[in-house]
Amino acid sequence: MRLTLLLAAVAALASGPAMSQSTPNAAPWDQEFLPPAPAWNGASRALIRAASDPWATDFEKDPELNFSPDYAATRAWFDRLDASSDLIRIEQFGTSPEGRPIYAVIASKDGGTFDPAKPVLMIQAGIHPGEIDGKDAGMMLLRDVAHYGKDDLLDRVNLILIPILSVDGHERASAYSRPNQRGPRIQGWRNTATNQNLNRDYMKLDQAEMRAVRELIVKYRPDLYVDVHVTDGMDYQYDVTFGFNGENGAFTRSPASSGWLDATFKPAMYAALEGRGHIPGELVFGVDDGNPKAGLSDGGLGERFSNGWGAAAHVPTILIENHSLKPYDQRVLGTYVFIETALRVLATDGGDLRAAIRSDEALRPAQIAANFEPDPTPQRTVAFKGIRYETYRSEASGRDEIRWLGEPDPEVWQVPFYGSRPTLTLARPEAYWVPAHRRDLIERLAIHGVRMERIEASRTVSVDMLRLVDPTTATRTNEGHVANAVKTVEVERRDWTFPAGSVRVPTDQPLGDVVVLLLEPQSSESFFAWGLISEVLNRVEYIEGYAIAPLADRMLAADPALRAEFEAKLAAEPEFAANGDARLQWFYERTPFHDDRYRLYPIAREP
Repeated sequence: MRLTLLLAAVAALASGPAMSQSTPNAAPWDQEFLPPAPAWNGASRALIRAASDPWATDFEKDPELNFSPDYAATRAWFDRLDASSDLIRIEQFGTSPEGRPIYAVIASKDGGTFDPAKPVLMIQAGIHPGEIDGKDAGMMLLRDVAHYGKDDLLDRVNLILIPILSVDGHERASAYSRPNQRGPRIQGWRNTATNQNLNRDYMKLDQAEMRAVRELIVKYRPDLYVDVHVTDGMDYQYDVTFGFNGENGAFTRSPASSGWLDATFKPAMYAALEGRGHIPGELVFGVDDGNPKAGLSDGGLGERFSNGWGAAAHVPTILIENHSLKPYDQRVLGTYVFIETALRVLATDGGDLRAAIRSDEALRPAQIAANFEPDPTPQRTVAFKGIRYETYRSEASGRDEIRWLGEPDPEVWQVPFYGSRPTLTLARPEAYWVPAHRRDLIERLAIHGVRMERIEASRTVSVDMLRLVDPTTATRTNEGHVANAVKTVEVERRDWTFPAGSVRVPTDQPLGDVVVLLLEPQSSESFFAWGLISEVLNRVEYIEGYAIAPLADRMLAADPALRAEFEAKLAAEPEFAANGDARLQWFYERTPFHDDRYRLYPIAREP
């Protein structure tokens, strides 16, 4: 009954008098509880081919330009394009948890083997399948490359399009997937069949989809990687926003590449989008849902996201966030212009980008910033093209809510911009040692493309082992894991024997920063932080009070130094002094019976 009433309410909204004020390409039911969209008729509309065209996509055939085809129809269309043109080929590079092929569409004049002199552009769509703009834009562009005179785009660049990365999520589709987004009419689900968010998996590499795409990146080594999304959050005038770590001189692990993106790529992209009637902007996020003018933030620089990982791995990575409240056709056409322009910029300036990548790959910083958090002090004031809004009292929430009015604010906002700052600095060791029994971690490092040295016979090495001091465990799950955290470690120099099959992981390699962030337990992006090495938190043996109490009394009687240390702790810590179990535990930890490997991190540093 409740669902029936809800659907009736939605239908009433769709058929109400306000429908006449909707955009011409609005979905038939789901627009009226969303803010209105400003009218748009950009020049990029000329890219749309008539529905009668034999190569019109399903998006173009839809009278409302608000439809995106399902997995089977998309694949069938690309198979037909592949069969019709020597410029197009399809490559399966993975299989989803539900058994669907994950594939890329490759556009090249080089046949089956890429000319290494040509830059490679990789466009990834559908990591969040409801945000599928890149798929439909890519279909249109590849069609125009194959059949309508844009094959010159491939003269000096090769293109790899992943039309749907999260193929299982794409097929969990309905009209009710993304209530904050205007189109397409039917949308995929944000998470995968295993309920994972792939855009949190760039470092830990849990999921089949992310492992597959990482191996594809290692295989083809794209010079520019573009991850296409759609925003949530506040309304504004911009329809295509994009960003990268290091924008406007902010922190980045790849300063040369970020400098090229800032100085060369971004101005060219802005000019191209504006020339086709779009309003490009920087990728920003509101800091206060109740006060749109309170400020903007960078949304975080974490390596679990594509842009954070790309900076650490020295793969220039752009995160596109088309604006969710803009009509679907406007977003798809803006994405088309973006991909085409990226190809043209790489054709003319890709050599400079490659030089910047080589410069970044040669970096070996002794200190590595980590664990970023929002900086409470604004970095600068930015000009922002906002949308007019008002507040109203909601009967449902019992508070004032924002109502966006769908009209560009004639006054450009001047708002503070808040960046991110590191809260931890990690020293870069010569190498790490990962024991053979952690084959799962070794496998993840290999998928990243990390260079490792496997030992064929056991070897004793002088290393620094880390003792975790007061680690904590989260009280709820995150991406299928129970996270850990530790702020302090104690370093213990040991001669440690690693069995055959263990690996030495040097940090003197282009992925050295990734290695440090994955293997240092204090890093919030580490395997430990993600809960993959929680076994070190388990205490195995223990001692009964009737055994430790007399042993402790003997220890006090026999060791004056131990007595002095104990009495000092009693005087300094009243809670400890009042806790008999804690007192006996203190002695137990100083006996040979205590588990020496309790909280001893199994991955060693080679100093």
